[in-house]
Amino acid sequence: MASLLRVHEATLRNGLRVRVVPSSETPVVSLYTFFRAGSRNERPGITGISHLFEHMMFNGAAKYGPNQFDEVLEAHGGRSNAYTTHDLTVYYEDFAAESLDQVLDLEADRMRSLTISDRTLNREREVVKEERRLRVENDVGGLLDEELHALVYQAHPYRWPVIGWMGDIEAIRREDCEAYFKTFYAPGNAVLWIAGRVNPEVALRRVRRAYGDIPAGPPVPGVVDAEPPQRGERRSVVRHPAQAPGLVVAFRGPRVADPDALTLDVLQFILAVGEGSRLTRRLVYQERVAVDVGMDWTWRLDPGLLVFHAELGPDGDPARVEASLYRELHRVAEEGVGESELAKAKNNLRAHLLRELATSSGRAHALGTYEAYLGSWRAGLRLADRYGRIEAPAVRAAAERYLAPSHRSVVTLLPGAAA
Repeated sequence: MASLLRVHEATLRNGLRVRVVPSSETPVVSLYTFFRAGSRNERPGITGISHLFEHMMFNGAAKYGPNQFDEVLEAHGGRSNAYTTHDLTVYYEDFAAESLDQVLDLEADRMRSLTISDRTLNREREVVKEERRLRVENDVGGLLDEELHALVYQAHPYRWPVIGWMGDIEAIRREDCEAYFKTFYAPGNAVLWIAGRVNPEVALRRVRRAYGDIPAGPPVPGVVDAEPPQRGERRSVVRHPAQAPGLVVAFRGPRVADPDALTLDVLQFILAVGEGSRLTRRLVYQERVAVDVGMDWTWRLDPGLLVFHAELGPDGDPARVEASLYRELHRVAEEGVGESELAKAKNNLRAHLLRELATSSGRAHALGTYEAYLGSWRAGLRLADRYGRIEAPAVRAAAERYLAPSHRSVVTLLPGAAA
């Protein structure tokens, strides 16, 4: 797969890492900026500040004032967006190739001199508070996810939600934002990916011109993983005026650097990806105890979670769903997986990897994600081969290791008002 791509790399004196992926397809370019700044880097009192900056970054800077970022970008045929996770914040634009200079100027302006004022902070604070009400406090999935992370993690900052606790969102001060921006939004904590119809040498020269005078920023503080071992099953019940009960079950998983992380990717495809997956066949079609069932196993820099979630009908019984789920997980841990379903999972993973690289935007995002989590974009291009070498005994062993009852945490949603 590495032969399909040419990546040109450079590091500016201020620490900004730049990666350029040229292609001869349609005359468009995608620019992604990866900052290692997520809820993992926060502390009580400022939880949600990484996500808050996802909004603050569009509020103007020294050269381009309030609301001008998207106005100028759209005038040049571009579009922008951003997202925040537990580990990263990512900003990206798609635009016509001839607009590269303009987009670099926009991005460098806000990295160099973002406007952080009490007025802009208070405005975006209210936007985020409303987003929290909509996506967490009045959303079943958001409520369960927040309760689950607070149940699983006792010491690690993965405990708090990416969007932040409401009290912290209300308490964040301008001084907090200034200090956070100076540390986490500096060139030394960023990787810039440019993919599309570009001349690599010209693009690198333009990046140096746009970003070269921005200070590197102070060292980024490390994150201490002080999470104690889990010594038994944990349970929580959430009451909410929902139409039906719900269930999420989580097991502690490894960090992305652990070789087991890739084995769990394969296991996820076997258990929960597609209509023919084990859990869908068993819980939805055969036993009909759930309307839908899924599994979320997502790479994280520190030990993450294997999360199973089930959507029930109005008369659904969470206890029956739990029992069916555990029987299927026990089967994998005890009996392993078949060669045909293992081959199917590997084929689908390979197809997923190739689809990610099919467009300029997909290449910039995928390669940037590989570098952020695996330490090198080259490691991402070796994933298909690594998945191909995973054998059935390794999948069974991973299921036995990570799906033990003593490692699980269970959150049940019961319809009805909280007491």
